[in-house]
Amino acid sequence: MPPKFDPNEIKVVYLRCTGGEVGATSALAPKIGPLGLSPKKVGDDIAKATGDWKGLRITIQLTIQNRQAQIQVVPSASALIIKALKEPPRDRKKQKNIKHTGSITFDEVLAIARQMRHRSLARELSGTVKEILGTAQSIGCNIDGKHPHSVIEEINEGRIECPTE
Repeated sequence: MPPKFDPNEIKVVYLRCTGGEVGATSALAPKIGPLGLSPKKVGDDIAKATGDWKGLRITIQLTIQNRQAQIQVVPSASALIIKALKEPPRDRKKQKNIKHTGSITFDEVLAIARQMRHRSLARELSGTVKEILGTAQSIGCNIDGKHPHSVIEEINEGRIECPTE
């Protein structure tokens, strides 16, 4: 027989879903069903909490305590860059493999790097900035009209100054 359910125990579940959409309850059910939560209700709560990330694939952290779920968005670097590009939300069923050809400022890159700092493996903020620039390169956008790799080279040469924190 399984152990008795402890109502004060805190469970953390991570999910990948599309922002602003109610995900398939069949994907939620095996993860949160055993914890005594309704997948349909949690799906609606996720759609409400991720409204400003419409059309982007993001990771969500569900903190479940006493059969109540707190939803927290854990954005990835690519999701933050695409959000900074301020593109209109797209229908992921109709438009596939789109190119993000916009341009963001270096200050926006610094802001994203500061937000992602705790998840980065780099020792200094300049390393985190380079990680974000590498992600921007793979997405296909520019930084102040320049290719992201040329910005990385300028940081390495010392022509662009990165703050320490």
